[in-house]
Amino acid sequence: MNISGTTIYFIIFVIIILLVTASIIKTILNKKKPEPQNYPYEKQSLFTPAERSFLGVLEQTVNGQYRIMGKVRLSDIVKVKGSMNKSSWQNAFNRIQSKHVDFVACDPATLNVQFIIELDDSTHNKSNRQERDQFIDNTLKAAGIPIFHITAKKSYSVQDIQNIISKAGVMVARI
Repeated sequence: MNISGTTIYFIIFVIIILLVTASIIKTILNKKKPEPQNYPYEKQSLFTPAERSFLGVLEQTVNGQYRIMGKVRLSDIVKVKGSMNKSSWQNAFNRIQSKHVDFVACDPATLNVQFIIELDDSTHNKSNRQERDQFIDNTLKAAGIPIFHITAKKSYSVQDIQNIISKAGVMVARI
């Protein structure tokens, strides 16, 4: 059997192509699948038991006159004035972006903010929390939004909440 040099080169070329192809296929098949992302999160309640209890009485108090939203970011309620330079604007925004308020009462038709309620538990007695509360109060005052601080307790009455918010001129129908 007489095999020419060209034939040998062709056979070697085909073998090399087959080996390279087999290697590529093996790499593709053996490629490790990416490990799923590890998301270290779990569900939690939106409200504490005290906040949930208060929300129920607050909704009875406003009796449909306002739509109540909970745990709203301050930056969703107020905005930084656009007349500032970029650096000052960003600093002002950074101060409001991660703070939230407990309850926001909105006009049911327009969803415009009417007033805010903060439920103050014992953490509000700490100095850093008092500074935060003062900042939020001043921010809302500058924006013309009333805020009410109500001391957290085991139970609430519609009458108590009506009395607190009516002192500031916010009227709710008596039930």
